[in-house]
Amino acid sequence: MRCLLLTLVLTAGAAAAQWSRPAEELRSSGGLPPHVVGQFREPVAFQQGPSGDRYVFDRRAHRVFRIGADGEAVELVQIGPEDGRLLGASAFHLGPDGRFVVADAPDGRERVQIFEGDGTRLGGFRLPGRAAPRITLGELVLTGIASLQFTGRTIVMSQPELGGLFTEFNLAGHAYRTLGVFRRTGHEADRDVHLALNSGLPLVIPDGGYYFVFQAGVPLFRRYDSGGKLLFERHIEGPELDPQLAALPTVWPRRPGSTGRALPIVPPTVRAAAVDPDGYLWIALTVPYVYVYDPRGDKVRTLLLRGAGILNPTSLAFAGRDRLLVTPGCYEFTVR
Repeated sequence: MRCLLLTLVLTAGAAAAQWSRPAEELRSSGGLPPHVVGQFREPVAFQQGPSGDRYVFDRRAHRVFRIGADGEAVELVQIGPEDGRLLGASAFHLGPDGRFVVADAPDGRERVQIFEGDGTRLGGFRLPGRAAPRITLGELVLTGIASLQFTGRTIVMSQPELGGLFTEFNLAGHAYRTLGVFRRTGHEADRDVHLALNSGLPLVIPDGGYYFVFQAGVPLFRRYDSGGKLLFERHIEGPELDPQLAALPTVWPRRPGSTGRALPIVPPTVRAAAVDPDGYLWIALTVPYVYVYDPRGDKVRTLLLRGAGILNPTSLAFAGRDRLLVTPGCYEFTVR
Protein backbone atom coordinates (compact mmCIF):
# COMPACT_ATOMS: atom_id res chain seq x y z
CA MET A 1 0.00 0.00 0.00
CA ARG A 2 2.83 2.41 0.88
CA CYS A 3 4.45 1.68 -2.48
CA LEU A 4 1.17 2.37 -4.24
CA LEU A 5 0.66 5.63 -2.35
CA LEU A 6 4.22 6.71 -3.05
CA THR A 7 3.75 5.95 -6.76
CA LEU A 8 0.54 7.99 -6.84
CA VAL A 9 2.19 10.92 -5.08
CA LEU A 10 5.17 10.88 -7.43
CA THR A 11 2.91 10.60 -10.47
CA ALA A 12 0.74 13.48 -9.28
CA GLY A 13 3.83 15.54 -8.56
CA ALA A 14 5.22 14.90 -12.05
CA ALA A 15 1.87 15.83 -13.61
CA ALA A 16 1.69 19.02 -11.57
CA ALA A 17 5.25 19.94 -12.55
CA GLN A 18 4.40 19.43 -16.22
CA TRP A 19 1.20 21.45 -15.83
CA SER A 20 3.02 24.38 -14.23
CA ARG A 21 5.94 24.32 -16.68
CA PRO A 22 6.24 27.83 -18.17
CA ALA A 23 5.55 28.43 -21.83
CA GLU A 24 8.52 28.34 -24.19
CA GLU A 25 9.04 31.50 -26.20
CA LEU A 26 10.20 30.93 -29.78
CA ARG A 27 11.62 33.82 -31.76
CA SER A 28 11.18 34.05 -35.50
CA SER A 29 14.10 32.65 -37.47
CA GLY A 30 13.01 34.12 -40.82
CA GLY A 31 10.05 34.70 -43.08
CA LEU A 32 9.04 37.07 -45.85
CA PRO A 33 10.66 40.52 -45.91
CA PRO A 34 8.55 43.46 -44.69
CA HIS A 35 8.21 45.06 -48.14
CA VAL A 36 6.58 41.85 -49.42
CA VAL A 37 4.31 41.35 -46.40
CA GLY A 38 3.24 44.98 -46.75
CA GLN A 39 1.54 44.12 -50.05
CA PHE A 40 -0.98 41.88 -48.31
CA ARG A 41 -4.18 43.10 -46.62
CA GLU A 42 -4.96 40.02 -44.51
CA PRO A 43 -2.70 37.01 -45.10
CA VAL A 44 -4.32 33.99 -43.45
CA ALA A 45 -2.33 31.17 -45.06
CA PHE A 46 1.44 30.92 -45.61
CA GLN A 47 2.55 27.57 -46.97
CA GLN A 48 5.47 26.07 -48.88
CA GLY A 49 5.19 23.77 -51.87
CA PRO A 50 7.46 20.86 -52.87
CA SER A 51 9.38 23.15 -55.26
CA GLY A 52 10.32 25.47 -52.39
CA ASP A 53 8.01 28.25 -53.60
CA ARG A 54 5.90 29.78 -50.86
CA TYR A 55 2.24 30.74 -51.20
CA VAL A 56 0.20 33.38 -49.41
CA PHE A 57 -3.59 33.46 -49.36
CA ASP A 58 -4.83 37.02 -48.76
CA ARG A 59 -8.42 36.57 -47.59
CA ARG A 60 -9.41 40.23 -47.44
CA ALA A 61 -7.98 40.93 -50.91
CA HIS A 62 -9.39 37.66 -52.36
CA ARG A 63 -6.04 36.82 -53.94
CA VAL A 64 -3.34 34.14 -53.94
CA PHE A 65 0.36 35.00 -54.30
CA ARG A 66 3.45 32.89 -54.98
CA ILE A 67 6.88 33.88 -53.68
CA GLY A 68 9.74 32.32 -55.62
CA ALA A 69 13.49 32.16 -55.11
CA ASP A 70 13.85 35.88 -55.91
CA GLY A 71 11.70 36.73 -52.88
CA GLU A 72 9.13 38.73 -54.85
CA ALA A 73 5.37 38.09 -54.68
CA VAL A 74 3.60 37.20 -57.93
CA GLU A 75 -0.18 37.40 -57.99
CA LEU A 76 -1.59 34.08 -59.24
CA VAL A 77 -5.32 34.38 -58.58
CA GLN A 78 -7.21 37.67 -58.63
CA ILE A 79 -10.52 38.94 -57.30
CA GLY A 80 -13.73 38.32 -59.24
CA PRO A 81 -16.83 36.12 -59.36
CA GLU A 82 -15.83 34.21 -62.50
CA ASP A 83 -14.31 30.74 -62.45
CA GLY A 84 -10.58 31.09 -61.97
CA ARG A 85 -11.02 34.14 -59.72
CA LEU A 86 -12.06 34.57 -56.07
CA LEU A 87 -14.86 36.42 -54.31
CA GLY A 88 -15.80 35.94 -50.67
CA ALA A 89 -12.70 33.76 -50.28
CA SER A 90 -12.62 31.84 -47.01
CA ALA A 91 -10.06 28.99 -47.04
CA PHE A 92 -6.90 27.80 -48.80
CA HIS A 93 -4.74 24.69 -48.73
CA LEU A 94 -1.66 23.71 -50.69
CA GLY A 95 -1.56 20.03 -51.59
CA PRO A 96 1.49 17.75 -51.42
CA ASP A 97 1.97 17.86 -55.20
CA GLY A 98 2.03 21.66 -55.50
CA ARG A 99 -1.58 22.16 -56.58
CA PHE A 100 -3.83 24.18 -54.30
CA VAL A 101 -7.52 24.60 -53.54
CA VAL A 102 -9.43 27.71 -52.49
CA ALA A 103 -12.96 28.04 -51.14
CA ASP A 104 -15.00 31.15 -51.85
CA ALA A 105 -18.66 32.15 -52.08
CA PRO A 106 -19.63 34.47 -54.97
CA ASP A 107 -23.26 35.58 -54.52
CA GLY A 108 -23.33 33.56 -51.29
CA ARG A 109 -22.92 30.26 -53.18
CA GLU A 110 -20.08 28.13 -51.83
CA ARG A 111 -17.49 27.15 -54.41
CA VAL A 112 -14.25 25.14 -54.26
CA GLN A 113 -11.67 25.62 -57.02
CA ILE A 114 -8.56 23.60 -57.80
CA PHE A 115 -5.49 25.33 -59.26
CA GLU A 116 -2.14 24.31 -60.66
CA GLY A 117 0.85 25.74 -58.82
CA ASP A 118 1.11 28.55 -61.39
CA GLY A 119 -2.50 29.65 -60.82
CA THR A 120 -4.06 27.84 -63.77
CA ARG A 121 -7.56 26.69 -62.87
CA LEU A 122 -7.91 22.90 -63.18
CA GLY A 123 -11.51 22.49 -62.06
CA GLY A 124 -13.92 23.05 -59.25
CA PHE A 125 -17.42 22.56 -57.94
CA ARG A 126 -20.19 24.31 -56.03
CA LEU A 127 -21.93 23.15 -52.90
CA PRO A 128 -25.73 23.23 -52.66
CA GLY A 129 -27.46 25.95 -50.68
CA ARG A 130 -26.10 29.27 -49.53
CA ALA A 131 -23.15 29.95 -47.26
CA ALA A 132 -24.31 30.73 -43.72
CA PRO A 133 -22.27 32.75 -41.17
CA ARG A 134 -21.32 30.53 -38.24
CA ILE A 135 -18.15 31.68 -36.47
CA THR A 136 -17.09 35.27 -35.74
CA LEU A 137 -13.51 36.33 -35.05
CA GLY A 138 -13.36 39.93 -33.88
CA GLU A 139 -15.02 41.95 -36.63
CA LEU A 140 -14.63 39.14 -39.15
CA VAL A 141 -17.53 36.79 -39.75
CA LEU A 142 -16.43 33.45 -41.19
CA THR A 143 -19.05 32.31 -43.68
CA GLY A 144 -19.27 28.88 -45.21
CA ILE A 145 -16.14 26.78 -45.56
CA ALA A 146 -13.69 28.08 -42.95
CA SER A 147 -11.13 25.28 -43.34
CA LEU A 148 -10.26 22.58 -45.86
CA GLN A 149 -7.47 20.09 -46.54
CA PHE A 150 -6.31 18.97 -49.99
CA THR A 151 -4.71 15.53 -50.13
CA GLY A 152 -4.05 15.66 -53.89
CA ARG A 153 -6.88 13.19 -54.55
CA THR A 154 -9.60 14.36 -52.17
CA ILE A 155 -10.72 17.48 -50.33
CA VAL A 156 -11.69 17.24 -46.66
CA MET A 157 -14.02 19.90 -45.22
CA SER A 158 -16.05 20.61 -42.12
CA GLN A 159 -19.65 20.40 -43.39
CA PRO A 160 -21.84 19.63 -40.36
CA GLU A 161 -24.97 20.21 -42.46
CA LEU A 162 -24.25 16.80 -43.99
CA GLY A 163 -24.66 15.05 -40.64
CA GLY A 164 -21.08 14.51 -39.48
CA LEU A 165 -18.05 16.45 -38.32
CA PHE A 166 -16.22 16.36 -41.66
CA THR A 167 -16.80 15.14 -45.19
CA GLU A 168 -14.39 13.90 -47.84
CA PHE A 169 -15.12 15.00 -51.41
CA ASN A 170 -13.60 13.82 -54.66
CA LEU A 171 -12.28 16.43 -57.07
CA ALA A 172 -15.59 16.53 -58.92
CA GLY A 173 -17.34 17.59 -55.72
CA HIS A 174 -19.08 14.32 -54.89
CA ALA A 175 -19.23 13.62 -51.15
CA TYR A 176 -18.43 9.95 -50.74
CA ARG A 177 -18.08 9.71 -46.97
CA THR A 178 -18.91 11.75 -43.89
CA LEU A 179 -17.04 10.98 -40.67
CA GLY A 180 -17.39 11.80 -36.99
CA VAL A 181 -20.43 11.80 -34.71
CA PHE A 182 -21.52 15.17 -33.34
CA ARG A 183 -20.61 15.94 -29.74
CA ARG A 184 -23.36 16.78 -27.27
CA THR A 185 -23.73 20.53 -26.87
CA GLY A 186 -26.88 21.00 -24.78
CA HIS A 187 -28.28 22.99 -27.70
CA GLU A 188 -29.57 20.12 -29.81
CA ALA A 189 -32.98 21.82 -30.00
CA ASP A 190 -31.39 24.85 -31.72
CA ARG A 191 -29.96 23.43 -34.92
CA ASP A 192 -27.97 26.53 -35.83
CA VAL A 193 -26.13 26.66 -32.49
CA HIS A 194 -25.66 22.89 -32.45
CA LEU A 195 -24.02 22.98 -35.91
CA ALA A 196 -21.83 25.95 -34.97
CA LEU A 197 -20.53 24.12 -31.89
CA ASN A 198 -19.78 21.08 -34.07
CA SER A 199 -17.86 23.06 -36.69
CA GLY A 200 -14.12 22.78 -36.71
CA LEU A 201 -10.80 22.09 -38.38
CA PRO A 202 -10.34 18.67 -40.03
CA LEU A 203 -6.66 17.75 -40.43
CA VAL A 204 -5.09 14.90 -42.38
CA ILE A 205 -2.37 13.01 -40.48
CA PRO A 206 0.66 12.16 -42.68
CA ASP A 207 0.79 8.45 -41.73
CA GLY A 208 -2.98 7.99 -41.97
CA GLY A 209 -6.10 9.13 -40.19
CA TYR A 210 -7.47 12.50 -39.14
CA TYR A 211 -7.65 14.96 -36.30
CA PHE A 212 -10.74 17.08 -35.83
CA VAL A 213 -10.35 20.21 -33.70
CA PHE A 214 -13.61 21.78 -32.53
CA GLN A 215 -13.32 25.50 -33.17
CA ALA A 216 -15.99 26.91 -30.81
CA GLY A 217 -17.46 26.09 -27.42
CA VAL A 218 -15.61 23.83 -24.97
CA PRO A 219 -12.24 23.24 -26.71
CA LEU A 220 -11.41 19.63 -27.53
CA PHE A 221 -10.11 17.48 -30.36
CA ARG A 222 -10.57 13.95 -31.60
CA ARG A 223 -8.38 11.53 -33.50
CA TYR A 224 -9.80 9.11 -36.07
CA ASP A 225 -8.17 6.29 -38.01
CA SER A 226 -8.22 6.25 -41.81
CA GLY A 227 -11.51 4.36 -41.79
CA GLY A 228 -13.19 6.96 -39.59
CA LYS A 229 -13.09 5.01 -36.31
CA LEU A 230 -12.72 7.24 -33.24
CA LEU A 231 -9.43 6.51 -31.48
CA PHE A 232 -9.61 9.09 -28.67
CA GLU A 233 -10.97 12.44 -27.58
CA ARG A 234 -9.01 15.01 -25.55
CA HIS A 235 -10.02 18.24 -23.87
CA ILE A 236 -7.77 21.21 -24.62
CA GLU A 237 -6.84 22.50 -21.19
CA GLY A 238 -4.27 24.74 -19.57
CA PRO A 239 -4.00 27.71 -17.21
CA GLU A 240 -3.74 30.03 -20.23
CA LEU A 241 -7.30 29.03 -21.18
CA ASP A 242 -8.92 29.14 -17.74
CA PRO A 243 -10.28 32.73 -17.93
CA GLN A 244 -11.72 32.09 -21.39
CA LEU A 245 -13.37 28.83 -20.33
CA ALA A 246 -14.91 30.55 -17.30
CA ALA A 247 -16.42 33.17 -19.60
CA LEU A 248 -17.84 30.82 -22.25
CA PRO A 249 -21.29 32.09 -23.28
CA THR A 250 -24.46 30.03 -23.10
CA VAL A 251 -26.48 32.31 -25.39
CA TRP A 252 -25.33 34.12 -28.52
CA PRO A 253 -26.57 37.20 -30.35
CA ARG A 254 -28.12 36.63 -33.74
CA ARG A 255 -27.59 38.54 -36.92
CA PRO A 256 -29.60 38.41 -40.17
CA GLY A 257 -28.04 36.03 -42.67
CA SER A 258 -28.08 36.31 -46.47
CA THR A 259 -31.56 34.78 -46.51
CA GLY A 260 -32.87 37.20 -43.90
CA ARG A 261 -33.04 34.53 -41.19
CA ALA A 262 -31.34 35.50 -37.93
CA LEU A 263 -28.40 33.20 -37.21
CA PRO A 264 -26.25 32.88 -34.08
CA ILE A 265 -22.69 34.15 -34.41
CA VAL A 266 -20.46 32.06 -32.16
CA PRO A 267 -16.93 33.19 -31.18
CA PRO A 268 -14.14 30.59 -31.51
CA THR A 269 -11.86 29.24 -28.81
CA VAL A 270 -9.38 27.93 -31.43
CA ARG A 271 -8.00 30.03 -34.28
CA ALA A 272 -5.86 27.56 -36.23
CA ALA A 273 -4.33 24.07 -36.15
CA ALA A 274 -1.85 21.98 -38.11
CA VAL A 275 -0.22 18.55 -38.04
CA ASP A 276 3.55 18.25 -38.34
CA PRO A 277 5.26 15.47 -40.35
CA ASP A 278 5.60 13.32 -37.22
CA GLY A 279 1.88 13.45 -36.43
CA TYR A 280 2.03 15.99 -33.60
CA LEU A 281 -0.99 18.30 -33.41
CA TRP A 282 -0.34 22.05 -33.05
CA ILE A 283 -3.28 24.18 -31.90
CA ALA A 284 -3.31 27.99 -31.90
CA LEU A 285 -5.82 29.32 -29.39
CA THR A 286 -7.66 32.63 -29.40
CA VAL A 287 -5.34 33.62 -26.56
CA PRO A 288 -1.75 34.00 -27.88
CA TYR A 289 -0.53 30.49 -27.09
CA VAL A 290 0.08 27.35 -29.11
CA TYR A 291 -0.42 23.93 -27.51
CA VAL A 292 1.37 20.91 -28.98
CA TYR A 293 0.04 17.35 -28.53
CA ASP A 294 1.86 14.10 -29.30
CA PRO A 295 0.22 11.33 -31.38
CA ARG A 296 -1.20 9.77 -28.18
CA GLY A 297 -3.03 12.99 -27.35
CA ASP A 298 -0.77 14.16 -24.51
CA LYS A 299 0.18 17.84 -24.34
CA VAL A 300 3.95 18.15 -24.60
CA ARG A 301 4.62 21.86 -25.21
CA THR A 302 3.12 25.28 -24.61
CA LEU A 303 4.55 27.96 -26.90
CA LEU A 304 4.59 31.71 -27.33
CA LEU A 305 5.63 32.80 -30.83
CA ARG A 306 7.43 36.12 -31.19
CA GLY A 307 7.88 38.02 -34.44
CA ALA A 308 7.90 41.81 -34.16
CA GLY A 309 5.86 41.09 -31.01
CA ILE A 310 3.96 38.17 -29.52
CA LEU A 311 1.83 36.61 -32.26
CA ASN A 312 -1.73 35.36 -32.10
CA PRO A 313 -1.55 32.99 -35.10
CA THR A 314 -4.28 32.85 -37.72
CA SER A 315 -2.63 29.94 -39.53
CA LEU A 316 0.08 27.32 -38.97
CA ALA A 317 1.83 25.24 -41.63
CA PHE A 318 4.95 23.09 -41.75
CA ALA A 319 7.77 23.23 -44.27
CA GLY A 320 9.61 20.06 -43.33
CA ARG A 321 10.07 18.70 -39.81
CA ASP A 322 11.61 21.70 -38.14
CA ARG A 323 10.17 24.81 -39.86
CA LEU A 324 6.83 26.33 -38.92
CA LEU A 325 5.23 29.01 -41.11
CA VAL A 326 2.83 31.39 -39.39
CA THR A 327 0.45 34.23 -40.20
CA PRO A 328 0.00 37.10 -39.55
CA GLY A 329 3.36 38.50 -40.54
CA CYS A 330 4.41 35.50 -42.68
CA TYR A 331 7.05 34.45 -40.15
CA GLU A 332 9.14 31.30 -40.03
CA PHE A 333 10.13 29.51 -36.80
CA THR A 334 12.63 26.74 -36.14
CA VAL A 335 10.74 24.41 -33.80
CA ARG A 336 13.25 21.64 -33.06
